[in-house]
Amino acid sequence: MKETSKIAVVLLSGGLDSMVTSAIAAERGFRVHALTIDYGQRHGRELQSANFIAGKLGVERHVKLPLDLRQFGASALTADIDVPKAGLEDDIPITYVPARNLLFLSLTTAFAESSGASDIFIGVNALDYSGYPDCRPEFISSFAETARLGTKQGIEGRPFEIHAPLQHMTKADIARECKRLNLDPAWSWSCYDPTPDGEACGLCDSCRLRLKGFAEAGVTDTTAYARKPNGGNMTV
Repeated sequence: MKETSKIAVVLLSGGLDSMVTSAIAAERGFRVHALTIDYGQRHGRELQSANFIAGKLGVERHVKLPLDLRQFGASALTADIDVPKAGLEDDIPITYVPARNLLFLSLTTAFAESSGASDIFIGVNALDYSGYPDCRPEFISSFAETARLGTKQGIEGRPFEIHAPLQHMTKADIARECKRLNLDPAWSWSCYDPTPDGEACGLCDSCRLRLKGFAEAGVTDTTAYARKPNGGNMTV
């Protein structure tokens, strides 16, 4: 564990990856400030999870920022477009929100600089994921340089360090981390298209990847699912 009393700003969506990432930041001894962005996502249930997680982890400061990306649309998460349920695709799926992590990391950097923090945590993953371009390691490293060049703190020699502790983990690895950190998976929310009864659909990309990860890890996912792919077979 890293011993520090410094502030780290975590991008806390309310999903599994951001929950585990927040817990890792706390485990490393950082005073955690969290940023949750309400961007008009159809799976707004994750905003409730973000609030719950922040309370459970003792987050020192939690900012909830409205940013209505429904005005742009072009994604199944922000427009009236059906969420795919047939399984993972080879191409970037329609659930991709244009430049979402670019926008979110910019806002997280602004929050970090205003908080006097040099450490930013984000729960991106580039192994078991839907192929979003703004989850790749080259994007994260490129953004860190952009933040150095585009901020007062950066040009004064105090650049931001972007921590992506889950970057090279599989979903099974992340499920194991969830268990190791004594986190209840049901605190988080991953489903893109919840049922009217408030259950995870079990069939969207995010549900499939999550279910597969927990199954491979041999860890119980306590989340309530309406159904599971192929009658319980976790093949995505």
